Amino acid sequence: MKLVDYDFNLPEELIAQHPTPERDQSRLLLVDRATGSLQHLHFRNIVDQLELGDALVLNQTRVMSARLIGYKADTGGRVELLLIRPLPTGDWLSMGRPGRGLKPGTRLVFGDGSLGAQVVQRLQGGRFQIHFDVGDLQCRMEEIGEIPLPPYIRRSPDVVDQDRYQTVFADRPGAVAAPTAGLHFTPELIAAIEAKGVTVLKVLLHVGPGTFEPVRCDDPREHQLEAEYCEIDAKTVEALKRCREAGGRVVAVGTTVVRTLESGVDSAGDLQVFKGFANKFIYPPYQFGAVDALVTNFHLPCSSLLFLVAAFVGKDQLFAAYREAVERAYRFYSYGDAMMIC
Repeated sequence: MKLVDYDFNLPEELIAQHPTPERDQSRLLLVDRATGSLQHLHFRNIVDQLELGDALVLNQTRVMSARLIGYKADTGGRVELLLIRPLPTGDWLSMGRPGRGLKPGTRLVFGDGSLGAQVVQRLQGGRFQIHFDVGDLQCRMEEIGEIPLPPYIRRSPDVVDQDRYQTVFADRPGAVAAPTAGLHFTPELIAAIEAKGVTVLKVLLHVGPGTFEPVRCDDPREHQLEAEYCEIDAKTVEALKRCREAGGRVVAVGTTVVRTLESGVDSAGDLQVFKGFANKFIYPPYQFGAVDALVTNFHLPCSSLLFLVAAFVGKDQLFAAYREAVERAYRFYSYGDAMMIC
């Protein structure tokens, strides 16, 4: 297993910089694992690919306005923070720029000057522990922060992103990146799926910045995936067990749902209630215990997400689908098109 085997060339113009005018207008590449056949559809056609008795599993996380722009109190120098998650101390785990200027004890000011903070310590992996002067930072974050668009979207966020870089079912703030496979769904599309007899369920994984971190190890198995908080409740576990017992399929919407569900599979292969931090890195070969079909976007070369999808469909079949997607000018990455692997 070599990292170079998971690299590919992607024309710059295929990296989507904006969402489609309507969520379900995006394209859908249907991949049949058994035959290797490919079909070119639109995302709204996903209703026809789901069957009575299936279970569709969504990630209910909501992207925080976690990008804060401010300045150092002593010099006025510009500072940018990406808030990742609260720590048990009440401080926040963050990424920051310029990193060399964020020394312990440095005072920071954000917004109109009413939000102050202090660098507590530098942590591993370019992270920082930041103490804020307010207790309820979530509210202030939404007031003065920005949606943190991915690094390959080369523009500042606008008012459209406030809506379109959230799924329509997002209700648990805590992510710094969207579970992008879910961005294609509309309330009407979900209603049509439920009307067909498909059970729609939710799990939680707060997507962290590690989702954009490329795998750099020559042997990808040595890569350490950053831990992310996730939950599977008892109701979901029971519903998924009933689904499979009745012959239905568990259809995961996004790699975050796959990692959440697979983190809840015990040594006997049974799905269990799960609540905590998971850093499960899935790569070929891998025996999936909780997922039968996958809806996902097109991912970055040498990314942990690409390895997961390769484990699900097979590397050769995945790269054949990607070559077809490039030839037909599918849109890639967060605001791009989708594929469904059955």
